[in-house]
Amino acid sequence: MSPVIQSFFHAATNTWSHLVSNGDGTAAAVIDPVLDFDPASGRISTESAQALIAAVHAHRLRVEWLLETHAHADHLTAADWLRRELAAEGHPARTAIGAGIVAVQQHWKSVFDLGEDFAADGSDFDHLIADGEHLPLGDLTIEALATPGHTSDGMSYRVGDAVFVGDTVFSPAAGTGRCDFPGGDAAQQFRSIQRLYALPEATRLFLCHDYPPRDAEPREAVDLVEQRSGNAQLRRDTDESDYVARRRARDATLPVPRLLYPALQVNIRAGRLPPPAGNGTAYLRIPLRV
Repeated sequence: MSPVIQSFFHAATNTWSHLVSNGDGTAAAVIDPVLDFDPASGRISTESAQALIAAVHAHRLRVEWLLETHAHADHLTAADWLRRELAAEGHPARTAIGAGIVAVQQHWKSVFDLGEDFAADGSDFDHLIADGEHLPLGDLTIEALATPGHTSDGMSYRVGDAVFVGDTVFSPAAGTGRCDFPGGDAAQQFRSIQRLYALPEATRLFLCHDYPPRDAEPREAVDLVEQRSGNAQLRRDTDESDYVARRRARDATLPVPRLLYPALQVNIRAGRLPPPAGNGTAYLRIPLRV
């Protein structure tokens, strides 16, 4: 079965968001929505998320799930804004992420010194997804495939012949996701990608990011056969030890993501902003290293 998929590219963060359904008037899921954020001014806006809502309205969809492939370090999720907007329209949707988010929350709670008001038990999300779990979506079913390695909470979602892979793999020329974040592990990522490579050859891999050359358009999806044979860092016949060594060497040269600290403070809360201070303004923290 091939679901109906609309993909939305957020050029400021090179992020793909996806709207999955079985056609007009059916149940739908949103995967990896983006909240617009300007770090220089602190301005947060919802233009990108409004495009998703507009598509939902245009096709008379009932959004039931707002899914995250992991707690992203390069963009802020719009899941909470979407959840509130949909609820106000009388169509409640549930936020969900892999159960590994608890370890991620516990790590960053310490980094940001969030205090006892942040539970770090996954309760910010409506549902924590287990590996192999099946989520109902009208006539469709979402199968959860744990794909840790980039992060410990990595989860891919399989709907018919489509799999939404987060940052596990990019387009073939861009290779695979980095593994040097807390909880990341290149050997674990190797095994996760082999799990994806073992899927049926007709599988389409829908990406969370693409970083195309200047003269090329970003790609939202890659056929599995092309990915297995052409991935710049991990093909089907790549040796695990060679991959781990090369992945670690490359990760040692990569800069810290520009939105790492703002993104994680919002994303571990399922898109909720930090609680406001006494003056009514919400603040994001940046740990200083002197």
